[in-house]
Amino acid sequence: MVANEIEALALKALDCLSQRSVITAQNIANAGTRGYRPLQVTFEEQLRLAASSGADAVDNVSPAIRPAVLPPGTSDMRLDLELATAAGTAGRYAALVEILNRHMQLGSLALSEMR
Repeated sequence: MVANEIEALALKALDCLSQRSVITAQNIANAGTRGYRPLQVTFEEQLRLAASSGADAVDNVSPAIRPAVLPPGTSDMRLDLELATAAGTAGRYAALVEILNRHMQLGSLALSEMR
């Protein structure tokens, strides 16, 4: 995988994680709303499959937003699961930002060595 494909993959993942954050925040905000059906955002499998086809395929990935599957025996969303989703999403986002930062630093270092 070349540098542009890595960047495209990381940037698309950041976009999708951002969308997941918005939807999760919406779910948390509506936690006390009777009859509210939480949503979920999925994209990882699509992104994984697109990664093997190049940057153009990655660019065409869109996150899927669907009604969440509630745990068996529950009729309402669980706030603890939504908070766990929010925390996990924030952690993945931060990790990807760090990866992109290091990737750009390596590119900058390589350019400075060429001078």
